[in-house]
Amino acid sequence: MRAAALCVLSAFLFGCTPSTAPAAAVSAGPATSARTGPVISPPPVTPPTPPGNNLPAFACKDASGGVQASVHLSAVRVGQQQGFDRFVIEFDSVVPAYSVKRQAKPVFTQSPSGQQVTLSGTAGILVLLRSTTGATTYSGQLDFSQVGFPVLKEARELEDFEGTVSWGLGLGSAACMRVFTLKDPARLVIDFQGPPG
Repeated sequence: MRAAALCVLSAFLFGCTPSTAPAAAVSAGPATSARTGPVISPPPVTPPTPPGNNLPAFACKDASGGVQASVHLSAVRVGQQQGFDRFVIEFDSVVPAYSVKRQAKPVFTQSPSGQQVTLSGTAGILVLLRSTTGATTYSGQLDFSQVGFPVLKEARELEDFEGTVSWGLGLGSAACMRVFTLKDPARLVIDFQGPPG
């Protein structure tokens, strides 16, 4: 009697009755690997802001500007546009104090070596940047040779020493230029007017 009662109690406690839970659905589709961790999308890359159409006029004179700030040079580019050649220096924060001076010849002095170099062309431009360095932030070209450009024939870094960066630009002929700055990212832009036609 005691054994029979235990048997009935066991059947009651352990649920010997048929299950009423629905069976799990089985998909016959292809197996996929399960993700582990959150899905992270990279931030969108914002292209540099174009200059637009409100550009200064070309002028046959030297230029200067910028702000007194310690900055890092991050990129240097050259380009050929309809009617002008362009030289661009990009910075990590703001455009530092700069001067852009015309020269009768494309002959420059490198610093700190004091060695003279002659660039391609017949005229020159010296671009001088104060409180600037690219030693640890710029790993691009240091000498651009643009034989096919109508005005800008060569651009070469002359100095990156003790907070001063300078670039020499060799021009095919003396040309008027427009010098302006842009933001997002900070850039110094120098355009050289091409020959008419």
